[in-house]
Amino acid sequence: MDKAIRKNILKKYSLNIVLLLLGFILIQSLIVTGVLNSYAKQMIILVFINMILTLSLNMATGFLGELCLGHAGFMAIGAYTAAIFTKNMPMLPPGLAFFIGILLGMIMSGVFGFLIGVPAFRLEGDYLAIITLAFGQIISIFIRSLPFTGGALGLSGIKRMTNFPWVYGAFVFTLVFIICLMFSGHGRAILSVREDSIAASSSGVNVVKYKVITFVFSAMLAGLAGALYAHFQGNLVPTKFDYNYSIDIMVMVVFGGMGSMTGSILAAIILTLVPALLQGLAQYRMLLYALMLILMMIFRPDGVFGRKELTYDWIRQTYRKIRGRWKEDA
Repeated sequence: MDKAIRKNILKKYSLNIVLLLLGFILIQSLIVTGVLNSYAKQMIILVFINMILTLSLNMATGFLGELCLGHAGFMAIGAYTAAIFTKNMPMLPPGLAFFIGILLGMIMSGVFGFLIGVPAFRLEGDYLAIITLAFGQIISIFIRSLPFTGGALGLSGIKRMTNFPWVYGAFVFTLVFIICLMFSGHGRAILSVREDSIAASSSGVNVVKYKVITFVFSAMLAGLAGALYAHFQGNLVPTKFDYNYSIDIMVMVVFGGMGSMTGSILAAIILTLVPALLQGLAQYRMLLYALMLILMMIFRPDGVFGRKELTYDWIRQTYRKIRGRWKEDA
């Protein structure tokens, strides 16, 4: 990435960088001073894990334009790989074992993403959705069957290493990685494939190559979220990573806006916290949750942000439009 692109990124996302720094300082201060109780801290960590997971799926669905219905399977691979490694490496310092476990979880998820993407993207149509759906079910069955994963009872005794600095650092890494990728020449090629794969291919873009690369990166980031989740929860059960969880992730992407990182972040926050806040209305919680999604799709079918991003330029342009309308009305 050349200097001009880096300068453009820093200029466009200067406000976001400030917000990220202020957000970390504020939340970490509340945690250290004891203002937030243990439940609030757990919810914050879970929100950030879901943010990473939603951003990872948005790479494949939003930026690449491919439907993926088995993302929980990649999360499961990352979770079990990292957990099994840290459980079997007591001789390593816990922090180092956790870091290596995260890397191994990402690599293993990326390998499976490559094995699925290569044959799927050589076919035309929505084969990826069918293949990933089947993949998610197969992974769930394998986890239940293999002895070293704990079988149907799950894997327990995992060290709870995931704290707020770890998950926040992983979230920032995910954001920076996606932004740098999408601002590069490779990112423009990916977007051209999404808009018109035939035109992109005619222009010299290797469509299959970029589809596979994007899908592998998406799977690796899902593996990152899975590794963090495993060491946050302390135990893993196969039923967590079923088809329904993949649909939940997809709903977050659609709710926020396919192709918008800001939308994915906002949707992960809302759709993680709302069910938790409605626990007192246990009988009506899922009904209210479903109604909220239906109303959202009726009145805002492109999602909260569509393909827009919350940047300084967007805020300035929005302010000018509102100001112009006020002057016209006056």
